[in-house]
Amino acid sequence: MGQTELTSPIGWDGGRADADAPLANRFAERAVRPYDLLLRAACQALVPLRSALGLRRAAGVLRHYLRGTGTPYRVDADALLALPAVRSAAGEQLERWRAEALEQWRGGPRTAAAYPADSGWREVALPRAWGSADWRLAVRAFAYRLTGTVRVAADGTASADYRFAVLACWDAGRFARLHDAGLAKGFAVTGEAFGHV
Repeated sequence: MGQTELTSPIGWDGGRADADAPLANRFAERAVRPYDLLLRAACQALVPLRSALGLRRAAGVLRHYLRGTGTPYRVDADALLALPAVRSAAGEQLERWRAEALEQWRGGPRTAAAYPADSGWREVALPRAWGSADWRLAVRAFAYRLTGTVRVAADGTASADYRFAVLACWDAGRFARLHDAGLAKGFAVTGEAFGHV
């Protein structure tokens, strides 16, 4: 039988306890102007154009924004985690978890042990690369959080089970005036993936 470390989780330094809350302010606080109606029509035309160009994620989030429900929008976190910039950020965190777990394990009885791990919320921005153009137009930047357990076997090999959670506040950037006029509504982008390394 091994031991489970129940102290504070490893890998926390640099992470935030809470992610940014979705935008709820300024909705429909401004009168609709002719330019707003023109901008909305242009955005509605962008949805099928993005789809035709193969940018289906970018089309999906813009369509959701224009519907004006403000409900959370779920994304494929596994596909997001496969992007090089995201995979690199998450990979660095998982390596850090393993290193910290092994350091604690070496200071103990060297039996099988499990260590809880939590990165806290961290930011990642998607680069301007063609391979991630769809995702960049869809979410641009987001917060992620890795939580899980690092298991160290009696022989000193470490593995980790993790949950990758995504959260972004989609406020449409340059189209945000539609939210302010009540012609569209910002929302939270969420998603989660599970893995073992």
